[in-house]
Amino acid sequence: MLKKVKVKYDLLPIQMKASFWFFVCAVLQRGISVITTPIFTRLLSTTDYGRYSVFYSWLSIVTVIVTMNLFTGVFTMGIVKFREEEKVFTSSLQGLTITLCLAWTIIYLLFREFWNSLFKLTTVQMLAMLIMIWASASFSFWMTTERNRFRYKRLVLITLIVSILKPVISIIFVLNSNDKATARILGIALVELVCYSGFSFAQIATGKVFFSSKFWKYAILFNLPLIPHYLSGVVLAGADKIMIQRMVGESEAGIYGLAYSLAQIMLIVNESLNKTMSPWLYQKIRDRKFESMERVVVSSLIFVAACNILLIAIAPELLFLFAPREYSEAIYTIVPVALSGFFSYLYLCFAPFEFYYEKRIWTTVGTLVGAILNVILNYLLIPKFGYVAAGYTTLLCSAILGYTHMYFMKKVCDNYLNGVRPYRYGMFLALSICSTALGMAFVPVYEHRIIRYLLLSVIVIIIFLFRKKIEVFIRRDIIQWESK
Repeated sequence: MLKKVKVKYDLLPIQMKASFWFFVCAVLQRGISVITTPIFTRLLSTTDYGRYSVFYSWLSIVTVIVTMNLFTGVFTMGIVKFREEEKVFTSSLQGLTITLCLAWTIIYLLFREFWNSLFKLTTVQMLAMLIMIWASASFSFWMTTERNRFRYKRLVLITLIVSILKPVISIIFVLNSNDKATARILGIALVELVCYSGFSFAQIATGKVFFSSKFWKYAILFNLPLIPHYLSGVVLAGADKIMIQRMVGESEAGIYGLAYSLAQIMLIVNESLNKTMSPWLYQKIRDRKFESMERVVVSSLIFVAACNILLIAIAPELLFLFAPREYSEAIYTIVPVALSGFFSYLYLCFAPFEFYYEKRIWTTVGTLVGAILNVILNYLLIPKFGYVAAGYTTLLCSAILGYTHMYFMKKVCDNYLNGVRPYRYGMFLALSICSTALGMAFVPVYEHRIIRYLLLSVIVIIIFLFRKKIEVFIRRDIIQWESK
């Protein structure tokens, strides 16, 4: 049987093999972190866990400011647009990122008391944050180039090593420290510095260009208008924990942070699909080949929705497994945050059109609306309904984010693609309503395990009855993907 599986695997095209192993990488990165969560929830108090969660929220925000997110949209698109100069483009963006990180480190050191007071973090935590920002950016550039060339062996190896070392080193640090939140942060920072920093220098050596006025100018001008967009995205994802910390307390921020971490298991699916599909979508847009886009995207959305429903259905058992009783209130926050992952992925299906045709203002406006609304609703509702309200504001604003970008994608198609419609938008609306309704249906039955599992069984039976149609649908997508 193993031989048959190996023969079938060997016959797969490189794109399918790479997609599978990229998914494995995403599972390793997020999965091992999730698996080790029960250890840290027992080593850290809810207050320490809250401090750690808030640190990561600030990390996401500061990363955008320091690096301008050069390793995401502009780089993914740039290696497609500048195929003949890919190595030079890559090395120059690594050089620009190093320059930005050094400049911001100097600014921090000159005014560290102000920054420490603003973020409510220590000097050690802030320096660890800056190290993590640069190291992670270095790895992201390298990872994107590996994905673009469908080279997965080294990526899997590095991901496996780092995914194991992070929790191991962090546990050692936590066990030997009184400040356990800082100890966990330092453990992660040390591993990333040692394992990731070399990629920056390696790619600069390969491209042999640190400074390129052409590519530095292109990247800065492209991404500068997008900074509000990227900031809005991380605010939408992380402002909840910061606001809960300051409006309610660090312990409540820790409970919400755990719920958010468990719900973000969906990031394993979202990120792996997005990182694999993103270059493919850009190539389809560049070549104006839209025939297969809808089937592939809808299939991936169905997969995301199914994973969401499964996660929500078993959330009480997950929470029991992952945390002690002090975190029990987190259960009612998992549902809306998990469902927001569906709409976050929905946005990723539309945004490539805006990025490719450089409609940065539209991209920024779409995300800014969701982020501002999220902060306003949190400010109004958290004091009245408690921190659980933050989960529902995240869900609402994520839905607004997704459908705002769908509107702007239509405008791009009207202005640049002769009004072509790559997707039937009613399909997205139907999937959104169904997945949200199914997810919410589990909330009132969380305390009734038999009813909850009966409901899950009904959903599984329906999928089983329609399995042949689903199989044909998905197989058709794979064939279309292979023929890109």
